[in-house]
Amino acid sequence: MERPLVSSRRGWPVGNGIPTLTGVLDIREPAPGAGVAGVDRRLTDALLATTQTLMVALLIAAARPGFGPETAWAFLFAVGFGGLLLAGRRAPRLVLALTVLGIFAYYILDLPGIGIALPAVAVLYRAAEVGVLGWAVVAGSALVAVGAVAQVAQGFQPTTYLIGHDLLTNLALVAASIALGVSVRARRETRSSQERLRAMTTAEQAREAERRLQAERVRIAQDLHDSVGHAMSVIALHGNVAAEAVGRDDDAARRAIEQIGAATSAQLRELRATVKLLRSPAADVERGAVCLSGLDRLADAAREAGLPVGIDVAVDDDCLDGAIEAAAYRIVQESLTNVIRHSGARHAAVTAGIRDDRLELVITDDGPGGSAAGPSSPGGGQGLLGMRERAAVLGGQLQAGRGKAGGFVVHAVLPTRLAS
Repeated sequence: MERPLVSSRRGWPVGNGIPTLTGVLDIREPAPGAGVAGVDRRLTDALLATTQTLMVALLIAAARPGFGPETAWAFLFAVGFGGLLLAGRRAPRLVLALTVLGIFAYYILDLPGIGIALPAVAVLYRAAEVGVLGWAVVAGSALVAVGAVAQVAQGFQPTTYLIGHDLLTNLALVAASIALGVSVRARRETRSSQERLRAMTTAEQAREAERRLQAERVRIAQDLHDSVGHAMSVIALHGNVAAEAVGRDDDAARRAIEQIGAATSAQLRELRATVKLLRSPAADVERGAVCLSGLDRLADAAREAGLPVGIDVAVDDDCLDGAIEAAAYRIVQESLTNVIRHSGARHAAVTAGIRDDRLELVITDDGPGGSAAGPSSPGGGQGLLGMRERAAVLGGQLQAGRGKAGGFVVHAVLPTRLAS
C-alpha cells in the first residue's frame, strides 16, 4: 500500500524530515511497491502477465487446433512471454530485449502464427510506463519492420495487402501500447507532483507556525522581562526606603509601602493580561497602558523611586501602529529600569518624536558614565539584547552606549507603521 507522503512522528529518523514542536514532518516519495490508487503493483503485474499469457494462448489455439509437439512449444513461449512481464519493472530493458528475441525465435521455429505485435503489447506498455520510452519505440519499430520484411520476402501476402492491413494494424497496436504506458506514467507523475506540493505546503505551514510561535515566545519573554524587571526594581527601592524609615519617619515608610502596593497591583494586572492572551490569542486584552501616553506613569514611578525623569513626547496619538507604540513603551521602561538599578544617576530624560517618518526615542541619564546594561551589570546585557531584538523585529534599530557629555544614552529608531 502507498505510504503517506507526510508524517508527523516524534523521533522518526528521516533525511528529509522537518523538525516541529510535535516531532518531525517527513516528506517521502511513494514506496516502490505501491500502485495506482493504492493497489499493490505486484498484483497488477501478475494480472497483466496472466492476461498476456492467455491472449497468446488463445491465438495459438485458434491458429493450430488440437495439441501436438509444436503446440506444446508454442504454449511454453506463451508462458514465457507472460513470465517476463513479472520482471518488467525491475529490468525493463532486459525484459524488452528478451521478448523481442523470443518473438523472433518463435517464428524461426515455425510455430503457429500469433502476429508480430500482439505478443509484445504488454511489455511495450510496461516499458513506456516505467520510463524507458526510447527502448519501447525502438523495440516496437524493430518488430514491425522485421515482420513486414519477412512477410514480403517469403511472399505470404501481397504487398498492397501487407501495407494496407498488417503493417497499419501492427503499427497501431505498438503505438497504442506505448501511448497507454506514457499516459499512465504521466498521470502518476502528475499525482505524485501534487502530493509533493501538498507535502511541501504542509511543511511550509509547519515552519511558519514554528516561526510565529518562536516570535511569540520572544515577545512574551521580552514583555515579562521588561515589565516584571521594572516592577521589581521599584518594589526593591521602596522596600529599602521603608526599611530605613521605619521608626524614624513613619510617613515616609507608609508612602514607600503604598508605592510597593501600587507597583504590585499594576504588575498583577499586566500578568493577568498576559495569561489571558496566552490562553486565548483572540481575546480582547486591555493593553491601553502600554503606549506612549503611559510614559508619564513610568516617569512618576521612577520619581517615586528617587530618580527624577523628564518626559518630552512630540508624537500624535494616531500616527503610530499599536505594536510600534508598545515596543517604544517597553524600550523606555527597560531603559529606566536599568538606570534605576545600575547607573547611580541623579536624573534621566526621555524624548520621543517623529523624524523622517520614523519614531525616534532617546533615553539619557547623568550617571557616572558606566553602561546601564554593561557586562558588570547583572541581567543588564539581557535587557539591552531584548531591546535590540524588539526594535529589529519591527524593522528598526537601537544603539546604546556612553554619551558624549557623560552618562548613558539609549537611541532607538522605529518605523511608524508595520510593514504590510
